[in-house]
Amino acid sequence: MAGKRVTIRDVAISAGVSYQTVSRALNDKPEIDATTKERVLDAARELGFRPSRFARALVRQDTTSVGLVIPDLLNPFFTEVASAALEAARKRGWHVVVYDTAGEGEQELGALEVIGSQVDAIVGYLNAPADVVARYTGGIPVVYIGRESAGASFGSIRVDGEAGIHAAIAHLVAGGRRRIGMLDHEHAAPSVRSRWYLDALRSHGLSGWVLGAAQSVEGGEIGIAALLDAHPDLDGLLTYNDVIAIGAVRRARMLGRRVPQDCAVIGFDGVQIGSLVEPPLSTVRIDTRQLGALAVEQVATLLAGATPEVTTITGTLVLRGTA
Repeated sequence: MAGKRVTIRDVAISAGVSYQTVSRALNDKPEIDATTKERVLDAARELGFRPSRFARALVRQDTTSVGLVIPDLLNPFFTEVASAALEAARKRGWHVVVYDTAGEGEQELGALEVIGSQVDAIVGYLNAPADVVARYTGGIPVVYIGRESAGASFGSIRVDGEAGIHAAIAHLVAGGRRRIGMLDHEHAAPSVRSRWYLDALRSHGLSGWVLGAAQSVEGGEIGIAALLDAHPDLDGLLTYNDVIAIGAVRRARMLGRRVPQDCAVIGFDGVQIGSLVEPPLSTVRIDTRQLGALAVEQVATLLAGATPEVTTITGTLVLRGTA
């Protein structure tokens, strides 16, 4: 075990018991016989296991505990989703542990390693392959957000923005826009949102330009500057998310482009801050409160023994001052 943090799951495997039994033994619960308890404690000592204060708190609360995995709490969309999920869980009397992975694969696996054996279910934004998630979570209920389930054992809340993006492009075209670009995320593979954007353009007999951008205000500023440098006649823009759009509007205006007169901008997500910037941001809105509530509802049904399912949240076009 050198170089690797020893978990409750490791102790459970070594002692030949469930991780719930390990928790009972470590927290001196009465529902365990002395022989089993001693075997667990011996295994813990041999492995050098040190129970965290967090794990003890979960056991002692005697309530449902859920791990919520979020990729970036600095992005207001994910903060709103987390807030909605926490509110829904609070109404059920659940204990929720939020883990921010910073969008990193290693951080995600670290989150699963830390909380996978210490909670009753996990919900959130997980990018690891289904078999890896299954190995780390040990059979507890898992609900993906923003991704279709890769297997029948997991639930999923799917975000479908196709109709909203088609409506956004149709609105831009109806307003006379013909040179419409997109700032996508900067991952190696194009996003499904860029595919919807290109499909929508083709339906109007148009082609466009897709450029990757960091998912931040700064990413939007850098991205729009690059797009305008390559295509000075750009008159419309769709972005992967609202924070990119806010940065794009800011830099476009600094470069002398009037928004929306010279270049209309439409974001994606519908975060609350988008309605507060100037001009207010047009966007394809995802209902974050519904998203968080549905995620918790799916966890509850899985904990009750129901079959995992895929639920869909649909994006809708909201027009404000930028388009």
